Amino acid sequence: MNDMTPLLEVRHLSKSFGPVQALSDLSMKVHAGEVVALAGDNGAGKTTLIKAISGVYRPTSGEVLLRGEPVQFNSPQEAREKGIETIYQDLALADNLTIGANIFLGREPMRRALGFLPVLDRRKMAQAAKATMALLDFHVSRLDAPVSNFSGGQRQAVAIGRAVYWNAQILIMDEPTAALGVPEQRKVIALIHQLKAQGRGVIFISHNLQDIFAVSDRIVVLRRGVQAGERRISETSHDEVVKLMIGG
Repeated sequence: MNDMTPLLEVRHLSKSFGPVQALSDLSMKVHAGEVVALAGDNGAGKTTLIKAISGVYRPTSGEVLLRGEPVQFNSPQEAREKGIETIYQDLALADNLTIGANIFLGREPMRRALGFLPVLDRRKMAQAAKATMALLDFHVSRLDAPVSNFSGGQRQAVAIGRAVYWNAQILIMDEPTAALGVPEQRKVIALIHQLKAQGRGVIFISHNLQDIFAVSDRIVVLRRGVQAGERRISETSHDEVVKLMIGG
């Protein structure tokens, strides 16, 4: 891939559920080190789009390209193996487990005790937790604490850390700042800037225009399943985005 090839490209993507057209002829690109925001009211098609990119839905027509190569995913697991990780609002963390155990959830590293008994490699899990959190410039003193002890922003960092550990090149973040107070929102915005600096691509879904303007390079606005407009953040305003969202 040359430098101009997008990490991710969506071409003429449509998805219908029976007679309902949830997404119609949508095209967009995400380059390495770029944050692209998706905005639009409920029912605008944002969720359908990310589920079509991340292997939850099969698009009715159109294609998804990864580094210029067409891809088809039958499951989110397949998308993940190719480096597309989706972090939904509920974060899917196991509250009673540590950061390390959450990073390896479902893919636990084993070692052989006494040469033959498979046991959980807790040291590897702790090291991964420490290294990943350091990479995100995020310092948690208690790596052995269950994540239920952590604040919303810290939990968000654990979910992002898990994606980074498994080498996600594209992170799709669904309303990552929604349930957080202002200091925590700032932390998450800082985490997204870190991902960008590492050359990853981020699709950022948010209702919060302030957050979108703080972190994104471009914004794609959806309305009733159709692209209502695309703007560079440096060349648009809150007012213009709102007008695109509501139409008229």
